[in-house]
Amino acid sequence: MVDKVALQILANHCRAAAENMAYTLYRTAHSTFVKETQDFTVMLTDAGGMTVAVPMDLGATWYPGINFGRAISLIPDYAPGDIGFTNDPYSGYLATHAPDLHLWKPIFHEGEIVCFAGGHIHNTDMGGAVPASLSRALTEIHQEGIRFPPMKLYQAGKLDETILRIMLLNVRKPQQNLGDLKALVGALNTGERKVQAMLRKFGVDGFRAGLAGLLDYAEHQARDMLRSIPNGEYFFADYADEDSVDGNPCRLALTLRITGDEAELDFTGTDPQLTSSLNVPTGNDPRHTLLLVGVYYVLYTLNPHLVLNAGLTRPFTCIVPEGTVLNPVFPAAVGMRSLTCARLRSLIFGAFAQAIPERMPAAPAGASSIVNVMTTDERTQRTVIAAINPVVGGGGGMPHRDGPNGSGADSAYLKNTPIEINEAEVPVQFLRYGLLPDSGGAGRWRGGLATTLEFRVFAPNTRITVRNRDRCRFRPWGILGGSAAEPSNFILNPGSASEKILGNTDVAVADPGDVIHIHSPGGGGRGSPLDREPELVLRDVERGYVSLRAALSQYGVAIREGAVDGEETARRRAEKRRHNKPASFDFGPERQAFETVWTPARYDDFTMIMTALPVHWRFFAKTKLFEAVRELALDGTKPNLWEAFTAIRRAFPQMPPVQRKPNDQPAAADKKRMLAD
Repeated sequence: MVDKVALQILANHCRAAAENMAYTLYRTAHSTFVKETQDFTVMLTDAGGMTVAVPMDLGATWYPGINFGRAISLIPDYAPGDIGFTNDPYSGYLATHAPDLHLWKPIFHEGEIVCFAGGHIHNTDMGGAVPASLSRALTEIHQEGIRFPPMKLYQAGKLDETILRIMLLNVRKPQQNLGDLKALVGALNTGERKVQAMLRKFGVDGFRAGLAGLLDYAEHQARDMLRSIPNGEYFFADYADEDSVDGNPCRLALTLRITGDEAELDFTGTDPQLTSSLNVPTGNDPRHTLLLVGVYYVLYTLNPHLVLNAGLTRPFTCIVPEGTVLNPVFPAAVGMRSLTCARLRSLIFGAFAQAIPERMPAAPAGASSIVNVMTTDERTQRTVIAAINPVVGGGGGMPHRDGPNGSGADSAYLKNTPIEINEAEVPVQFLRYGLLPDSGGAGRWRGGLATTLEFRVFAPNTRITVRNRDRCRFRPWGILGGSAAEPSNFILNPGSASEKILGNTDVAVADPGDVIHIHSPGGGGRGSPLDREPELVLRDVERGYVSLRAALSQYGVAIREGAVDGEETARRRAEKRRHNKPASFDFGPERQAFETVWTPARYDDFTMIMTALPVHWRFFAKTKLFEAVRELALDGTKPNLWEAFTAIRRAFPQMPPVQRKPNDQPAAADKKRMLAD
């Protein structure tokens, strides 16, 4: 057993090592997306590849529970100075889309591997069909850029120039990729130096035992928190707006089962894998880190002193049927998995909000648009491709305060790039970058405001990719009487005669003088807005967060000549209370309308059909079923999914038959309580 004081000292050393690695990468990276936005990670793992330490102040926050083990094992042997790498989502299930280049370096002591230094960088581009390599329109992994299975990039300290030449030949901005790659290698070398210092301080046996102790301690903390949650089964569903370009909603479903100090996350009922790139490659791993990011956020919300490492994953088991959007089969495209992961986090938040509503916030924006511009710099006649600024939405209203503005809980790690740097590196003119009034959901605790971005382009055939466009239709939900937030949008030439609403489109072409407008969703509200102190509403009006109209219509607060009219406010609030019936969740009118047709029982039938079909038929069958249900609903006919499927099979007899068993009962029949409100 490791002494607790020694364990805490080792934990501090490991975290300091990770922070030093992150600082090395941050200070030496080349691309804006790494050196400013900070879409990178670094970590120390044990000898098996389980993460034991991550930085807290730099980089992405998705990966404290990542397991390098499956990728590490695909390289048969290691020697000092070796560095392995991969960006293939289907080889070892470490990388999760092609732009994420993962590297790991074994650290030796007297000929034995004691741990690894690892990390990833998000390359601005890895080749493929579109600039920046990512679009929901892509249909297979082969379109998303060059891929490398786990292999050695460095052998005994020597760079494999052949592999490097192949990589740089296939990407649009090779110098950016090379600069970021060297920065990550430098970070791994920093980690190695720090580990060697720890080995001298703690000894190899003490170091190994300490790493195991850190994983055990995180597990202990997670189990303690699970014991504080009531045992039970909690069902929740959430939706991405589209499963493909101009497609149908993509449903994610979760049954969370809490039993003592363990939890099961059953994603049965989630939509089939897609022929767009929204699939999340998890490779049948019951503790894959992408499935559990929302869990890390919940646990850290409940205990900010949590030790962040892979030990947190041990009390959790995920059930994810193969051939679904959360466990796709090769060669499904996966480049836009971050969009689906954002909805996955909202899904997990919603399930936990039923178990412990008094401790959970409303939904964060759940859609963070990553804006990339490919254009020509007229000063140099050179092609420029760069990420400019993330357009991040607001956080959900908290149990004790408003949601953060423009920095939603599930994407808060994405940092703003100063406008001056963007305009120096990319030949565009920024017209607006700030917060959007009235975009946060109303509540006792208001949802955080959305971010809005506008810029003008100057060169013909400027291509803008806006990754993760979503929440134009289904809003971030409010909770405990709070309102859903305002949705997002993407507009070409707003307010002009040539205005074009692009919605969830993620690739657009602009010409000289065109203006691009993007705004994110806000965060959901928490608690009744009629319980918000009028002085707080007045403060929001003074700050430009809430308009006078919204103060009156949503909060019932009358403001006259810069002051609250107490008598009129009391009258309006009393009238509103007579007509308001606060619900556990407010999903917004769009989802309410959708679920009057696509009820839980109908989705159960849909899941039975999808599960019985071969994987390659599922998305086609889904599309046809949605068309049939839409037509029946327009005619005023109550849709019967089994009859609709029978009609589809008559039109396409090569589709395999599906028989409904007489004893089949809708699995969600007892889950309607969540939607009854």
